[in-house]
Amino acid sequence: MSYTVKEMFLTLQGEGMQAGRKAVFLRFAGCNLWTGREQDRATAVCQFCDTDFVGTDGVNGARYADAEAVAMKAGELWGEDRTKAYIVCTGGEPLLQLDAPLIDALHAQGFEIAVETNGTIAAPKGIDWLCVSPKAGSEVVQRSGDELKLVWPQGGIDPGELLSWGFSNFLIQPMDCEEADAARRAAMDYVRAHPEWRLTLQTHKMLGIP
Repeated sequence: MSYTVKEMFLTLQGEGMQAGRKAVFLRFAGCNLWTGREQDRATAVCQFCDTDFVGTDGVNGARYADAEAVAMKAGELWGEDRTKAYIVCTGGEPLLQLDAPLIDALHAQGFEIAVETNGTIAAPKGIDWLCVSPKAGSEVVQRSGDELKLVWPQGGIDPGELLSWGFSNFLIQPMDCEEADAARRAAMDYVRAHPEWRLTLQTHKMLGIP
């Protein structure tokens, strides 16, 4: 199987429970909740996405022929010392492409594998850290994992109902939008009133790193 990759680069994880950790980011092209085209945003299930996941024109973007090609490029980006090697598979929606052969190939390169998904596709076995970010109006089938990251405010989702899902950590992340200040206040207010949740920020944007 070939893999369509928007971009792949070495950075620091900017958000969630693993924030601040050195990581290779593997961004797959494509999503099942939005085409990525602005003309389709108003009718998409997810209308607030802040990521360009269309095409293969990013850094190290390409249609990779097989799992080994993707894993070898990721290994080159990390370097020879694979101590605590960590890769974040994201998108778009990574579970449209991430499969058992690629999981095996990344593990063979020494990577701990993290995935950031919208939860509408069941996660395959072998993922080491699973983050689900549910979107209102979608059917979430992956209701367990390491962290649930809820972008907030988001109409159509009751955070209280999500607490029954099988996650170790429940995070609220302010929406990156035109009303960003109001979103941050809303997120902070929610966490203050509901201590089962904790606040996470997109620190990579604050620090100006990719």
